Amino acid sequence: MEALNQLPLWVQWVIAFFILIGAVFAFIGSLGLAILPDFFTRLHAPTKNTTMGIGGTVIAAIISTSAQGTLTLNELLIAIFLFLTAPISAHILAKAALHTELPKFAPTRDLRDKEDAYQHETDK
Repeated sequence: MEALNQLPLWVQWVIAFFILIGAVFAFIGSLGLAILPDFFTRLHAPTKNTTMGIGGTVIAAIISTSAQGTLTLNELLIAIFLFLTAPISAHILAKAALHTELPKFAPTRDLRDKEDAYQHETDK
């Protein structure tokens, strides 16, 4: 911790900014997971916001290590892994929920229903 106190003040502020942004995004994602009404709306909050929250924290860690003189990109590997796996896992969870026909919140539209499907123009 002493090494962080010896960094220039502007670097400390940049690191604090990215940690704060990451914490805000992670909190919003967690809050959305807790209070949204059904599985499909709940799925959106943690996959988007928590990924951005981890991204902010990883950027702060990269800035912190590079400002101390040792540039390590281990944190970048964590971010790349998260950015690749979060959308894939969300897609698989959404498809599983559609196939098991989980109950939906009333305003959640199912585009598989006939009245919600896109109508092609055939009068050309």
